[in-house]
Amino acid sequence: MPSFSPLSIPSPDPVFQQFNIGPLTIHTYALCILAGIIVAMFWVNARLTKRGGEPGVVVDIVLWAVPLGIVGARFYHVFTHLGDYFYDGANLLNVFAIWDGGNALYGSLIGGAIGAYIGCRFSGIRLWSFADALAPAMLAAQAIGRIGNYINHELFGLPTTLPWGLEIESTNGKFPVGLADGTLFHPLFLYEIIWNVVGIALLLLLERRFQLRWGKLFALYLVWYGLGRSWLEAIRIDPTSDGFLGIPANVWASFLAVALGIVLFIVQSRRHPGLENSVYRPGRGPRVVEPRKKKGAAAEADASGSDSDVASEDSGVWTDEELSTPSK
Repeated sequence: MPSFSPLSIPSPDPVFQQFNIGPLTIHTYALCILAGIIVAMFWVNARLTKRGGEPGVVVDIVLWAVPLGIVGARFYHVFTHLGDYFYDGANLLNVFAIWDGGNALYGSLIGGAIGAYIGCRFSGIRLWSFADALAPAMLAAQAIGRIGNYINHELFGLPTTLPWGLEIESTNGKFPVGLADGTLFHPLFLYEIIWNVVGIALLLLLERRFQLRWGKLFALYLVWYGLGRSWLEAIRIDPTSDGFLGIPANVWASFLAVALGIVLFIVQSRRHPGLENSVYRPGRGPRVVEPRKKKGAAAEADASGSDSDVASEDSGVWTDEELSTPSK
């Protein structure tokens, strides 16, 4: 057994990577992704509701954004790691083995953006309003998802002598060839969690200070995440993405995210210098439920306006027919 630093970070026992419930195999990585999605959904819903959105409207968007985001995340990963999935004797079904890890954030942004656009069109919510509500929640979801990378013994960087280095067993298929057993690595999953948590605090502070709307907060999210991810990917040595000019695809994607964020912030600042008047698109708004028609004495009480009749209004009885019939 190799001797590690007393302060080094041990990788979890592989037994925690999955468990069985009857005939079903549950992967902890997938649960981490799911937990991040749920946290983000509730937070976005609260943020949109606070700005005038109808409670629960986020569900109409999530039903499109999440599935397409997952598809985008997986296919981006596969097509930037072609050598891991397409070779002589490869099992092509592994392309769909999302539970084994390999879900690219940038792919989820692309697929999720398409889904969010569709969902916003149906719900009447402005796309940029949804994006601004999503920005800090997205960082929270990503931070939670990185716990799954830790459990899967992946997402680590260059060897390090720092006391908080990550322990990776030499039998791990991702362990770099030629390094000694007991080598410690930069815990990139932890660095990204910390970066995302700091980013949440920063975005919320800037949002409150400058009332950022019209997609400007989401633009800052792209800049912040792109900057952090670019240097993390630059020191990553576990199997990473294919690249161009010797630079991994994820680094290029990070640069692109920063550039898009800057352009988006400038364009939206010029187009929309004022405050956002509604999270709904013009001509759309929250559904209004009309008061139900009251029966007999309660209806007469409204006409007479007497104290006794007002008391009877609170205890009016509704028939099944009236509950199912729209008010006029």
